[in-house]
Amino acid sequence: MSVSQPVATVPSAVVRLGSRWYFVVTIATIGFFAWVPFVHAAVRLGRKSLYVKAAVFGVAAALMGVLMSLAPKDAAGKVVGSTGNLLTSIAVVLGLVVVAVGCVQQAKLRREILRQVPGERLDGPDPALAAALAARDRRTEARKLATEDPLIARDLRVGRPDLPRNYDDGGLVDLNNAPADVIASVCGLDAATAEAIVDIRATVGGFAAVDDVGAVVPFGTLDRIRDRAVVLPV
Repeated sequence: MSVSQPVATVPSAVVRLGSRWYFVVTIATIGFFAWVPFVHAAVRLGRKSLYVKAAVFGVAAALMGVLMSLAPKDAAGKVVGSTGNLLTSIAVVLGLVVVAVGCVQQAKLRREILRQVPGERLDGPDPALAAALAARDRRTEARKLATEDPLIARDLRVGRPDLPRNYDDGGLVDLNNAPADVIASVCGLDAATAEAIVDIRATVGGFAAVDDVGAVVPFGTLDRIRDRAVVLPV
């Protein structure tokens, strides 16, 4: 039986550092080779439109070369005359424009390429993580509202995802008023446990705190319920 050898991976930090050659090539050559990174990106990303951009930057480089070659020069190769200075100035301005535009577009391409590197993110926090953290903040805000002004919280239907509403509470459920199936869904409980919660609240006339359901819920689930539940007046 042959044993497969582990595939060596290049650390993302090395890839990030190495990918900066896009800017080095573009800036160091004053735009003459700005087309090269676009060819590289086209190969890496498999996007034919990038070859078109590479061609555009190649034409700009050729134009700069033509302008520089047309500028009159003396025997020492120094540009002379107003015409020579004008052509050289146009070529320099064009080169600066190519560098500026090229670097902006190459920065976007670099981020796309680096997203292909495992563990590398240049576009901010993971969207799913950011959404989860934002929802947790909204739940905290809604709980504070339920504590300070429970009547307003009821009017906003905090903890009632089963009812039409405009207020976003981050995914809370009201243990005192929501149906059993909604409690089960939001808190991740089985149907029997959710029904037991509803039966107890009917017997005691409503819970005073979320922890009041601790005696009936399975071991290890109370923390999840604390994160998702709230109690409002019946």
